[in-house]
Amino acid sequence: MDLRFGDSKPTDEERAAVDALLGPPESSWEGADRSDADLRWARGGRAARDRRDLLLPGLHALNDRVGWISEGGLDYLCRRLTVPPSEAYGVATFYSMFSVRPRPATVLHVCTDLACAAAGAPRLCEAAEARLGPESGVTVERGPCLGLCERAPAALVVRAGEDAAGATAGGGVTRAAAVSAPTAPDAVVRAALAPENAPEEPPAALAVPQAPDPGLLLLGRVGTVDPADLDDYRAHGGYTALRRAFALGPAGVIREVTDSGLLGRGGAAFPTGHKWQATASQPDHPHYLVCNADESEPGTFKDRVLMEGDPYALVEAMTIAAYATGARHGYLYLRGEYPRALERMEHAIAQARARGLLGDDILGQGFSFDIEIRRGAGAYICGEETALFNSIEGFRGEPRSKPPFPVEKGLFGKPTVANNVETLVNVLPVLTLGAQAYAAIGTGASTGPKLFCVSGSVDRPGIYELPFGATLGELLTLAGVRDGLRAVLLGGAAGGFVRPDELDIPLTFEGTREAGTTLGSGVVMAFDDTVPLPRLLLRIAEFFRDESCGQCVPCRVGTVRQEEALHRIAERTGADAAADITLLREVGRAMRDASICGLGQTAWNAVESAIDRLGAYE
Repeated sequence: MDLRFGDSKPTDEERAAVDALLGPPESSWEGADRSDADLRWARGGRAARDRRDLLLPGLHALNDRVGWISEGGLDYLCRRLTVPPSEAYGVATFYSMFSVRPRPATVLHVCTDLACAAAGAPRLCEAAEARLGPESGVTVERGPCLGLCERAPAALVVRAGEDAAGATAGGGVTRAAAVSAPTAPDAVVRAALAPENAPEEPPAALAVPQAPDPGLLLLGRVGTVDPADLDDYRAHGGYTALRRAFALGPAGVIREVTDSGLLGRGGAAFPTGHKWQATASQPDHPHYLVCNADESEPGTFKDRVLMEGDPYALVEAMTIAAYATGARHGYLYLRGEYPRALERMEHAIAQARARGLLGDDILGQGFSFDIEIRRGAGAYICGEETALFNSIEGFRGEPRSKPPFPVEKGLFGKPTVANNVETLVNVLPVLTLGAQAYAAIGTGASTGPKLFCVSGSVDRPGIYELPFGATLGELLTLAGVRDGLRAVLLGGAAGGFVRPDELDIPLTFEGTREAGTTLGSGVVMAFDDTVPLPRLLLRIAEFFRDESCGQCVPCRVGTVRQEEALHRIAERTGADAAADITLLREVGRAMRDASICGLGQTAWNAVESAIDRLGAYE
């Protein structure tokens, strides 16, 4: 792919897909018919640069309509946005959900990550590949976690076309029914061949074993309230928090959030009130709000359940955060593998806008705010906030060096507050209960409720809401842990393993830190003695190798060397593994100390804990 435009022409479908997003071209430079426009005129300068952020939606438009992105289609999109084709090609090839090579209109993405691998994903892949040959018109692709861990093994069916639809299967199919592991191959094949005829996906409440329980602060409406009905949401306490926010004023809201002790729920545990205050105090404008709903950590699916089961709660929480920090525009960066969450959030935002709860003069308070959804396209690294900013802006999703920090220069170089879904939804009980009552839940250093994503060798996988301070053993008892427990992975692939005799670890940020592990985003994945631990560690290494953005040498090279060493160890036993374990430690330290972002810094954590705590290769 060149810096210059080639001779390839877009098909009528590709042109229609781009024009539906951007409107008809205004000049021949943008691809208009020469008889209808002046070739001597071209859009340029600020007007051109201001449209660069439409590159990712444009790539989605092409991929959704045709199933892949051709050179002619990419050239046409680049002309419309005045983006060099080489840069757009670099962006298109960055994301796993896009293809720049011809492929069938239907793609079956089969999850081969930790929970699904333990539940029979390899057999599901083999069965699907055997039954969906070249003549079926379906491509089978093995990939990372799809966020359906409670219904493993899982698959995502995507069919391109004018009415493109996504479907998830194995644990369920969007607009389809949940199926158990023994029948998954048949259900997945049927969904791949005819997604439009697949049975309905089960309600989000089935992912919440505690539902319906109105006593739950974050999950209380899931299974009780119709997620499509704004009136039902308001009848169950919706928009009470926003009204209190308007009564307190922006500074009062930030004070309440600060006094509540609310820490970020994405894994970093940064004080939310401090982040909001730092953003609100910046003199540079405009300010932006970004909700990070790109939860791609293997084993994590809490944000999906919140968006599918209680979407208006996120809309309300984003409005409060914007009011407190002085933002007038918010972006919801939503994981590309979540078609039902996308549908629910689009509907909720449209209804809120139609009822005066988004847009100009919200509730007659003189405050204006609106939300724009941006779909991710399959890149774990975009969970890092600055990589996410680059993705929205139309660049490769590579992390930025810090400082400057996002509260000073974030999205589009402006002050930006970025929180994940669970963090924002926690703001609602902070305001409805009051800071002191909220802070009384949990522990002194970890306040409020926490959502835990439990999967693996348990009888009742799903999302659990518990106050901080509950022990790991109490959580696993609720989930029905099976006999023969071998290990528990806390925090996902970037977390660490603990032994079955360590179940008294308190589930708090400080408690897991003292135990030499991490709480992360709330992943709790149990594995019994039927799961081969070396294969599990190799899958974690493969995941980080695939998901490294390649920007920095320690991560780009280190993740490959880590996988190579684990492959060699898996083929040998005993003393032969000692040299490779020594190499793993050296590579792990280099990645932890020198990588530019958290991906490389944590890529060695799970492997290290398995060697030191579990004796994985003894």
